[in-house]
Amino acid sequence: MTHLEEQLDRLKNNLTDLGQLVKTQISKSKTALMNRDVDLANEVIYHERRVNAFELKIDKDCEETFALFAPVANDMRLVFSTLKINGDLERIGDYAEGIAKILLLQKMDFDQELINTLSLPLMYDKALKMLEDVIIAYASNDSKLARSVFSRDAEINEINHSAIAITTQYCQANTARIQQALYLLSIIRRLERMGDHITNIAEEIIFFREALVLRHGNKGGDSAWDIE
Repeated sequence: MTHLEEQLDRLKNNLTDLGQLVKTQISKSKTALMNRDVDLANEVIYHERRVNAFELKIDKDCEETFALFAPVANDMRLVFSTLKINGDLERIGDYAEGIAKILLLQKMDFDQELINTLSLPLMYDKALKMLEDVIIAYASNDSKLARSVFSRDAEINEINHSAIAITTQYCQANTARIQQALYLLSIIRRLERMGDHITNIAEEIIFFREALVLRHGNKGGDSAWDIE
């Protein structure tokens, strides 16, 4: 194995580890929400510094790979993609931290019926599975698995789009609980953004495996991906 190959292996292993850490952050934020677990929410906030440190290390390693090894062709695409995926994972971690901070602002239990009506548990599960799949796709160079997340992101977007009407109706009938409804809406917005970053990751995997650039909804000709 050449020095470049060893360096690329380290990059892939480190990015995969970061992905697992971010996935754990999301999972913990879900548990904290469903169980109103303040300690777990604080744990998510505390471990955000680990996500940031990981991101900085991978960023530096990518820069050193360019400077010291001058990769070309597929190797260069891998490093470029790793650099961009690294940023997406860090942003997803930020959203998990943001959700944890919202949970600390809410001083009473969330309305469980509203949580279910908004399909928040389903939204969480879809985002977690999507992230799990792109981590596997990156580690195993599986662009087909990466493509599988696009349709699931559309499902997350549908939940997000329906949230405003549901929240508006709830607030009209429960004026004393408007604040928590708005908090839940903010959580949904963060989960929707997670889905966007996960699809960015999928695009980068396809780029480094196939030298194919996917941008602005061009993920297979489905009009459902067009920007409204």
